[in-house]
Amino acid sequence: MERSLTHIALFAALIAILGLVPKIDLAAGVPITAQSLGVMLCGTVLGARRGALAVVLFLVLVAAGLPLLSGGRGGLGVFASPSVGFLLGFPVAAFVAGWVMERTSLAPGIAAAAGAVIGGIGVLYVFGILGMALMLQKSLTEASYLAIAFLPGDVVKAVLAGMVTQSLARMRPASLLSRA
Repeated sequence: MERSLTHIALFAALIAILGLVPKIDLAAGVPITAQSLGVMLCGTVLGARRGALAVVLFLVLVAAGLPLLSGGRGGLGVFASPSVGFLLGFPVAAFVAGWVMERTSLAPGIAAAAGAVIGGIGVLYVFGILGMALMLQKSLTEASYLAIAFLPGDVVKAVLAGMVTQSLARMRPASLLSRA
């Protein structure tokens, strides 16, 4: 139990640290950040349940006002912005990425990349597109076109999540809780 809590806290901190990477603002009001890589890694390394809990912890800290989102954003106001769908989708994305890791016998790197694509891109985009459509008063089609700008970077992040997870599996197999 203590080990799980430590990992959950560490991965919540990882997402916060990735917020220090400068964001790229888009016209839609949803920035491109490195934090979605942290969400992917929460799932692929910690597994479905622990990964989702790490992201929930991060979001609770953001809601409490800590400026942990890229660009130093925090507080309840971020949940009333065009980013709301992506933020609310973060725990689900981590859960799905971890679920894929836990349920497949593929090599850890391939399983992690697949989980990151399915959870960290596919699932996250469903939430993100819905949030943008709602907050920007756009149709789902229009919001989907806005989300296309995120795709190249998110594919790179999914590959990185696969590579990092594979490296952890090779160097410290016990640290890969999604396969424990």
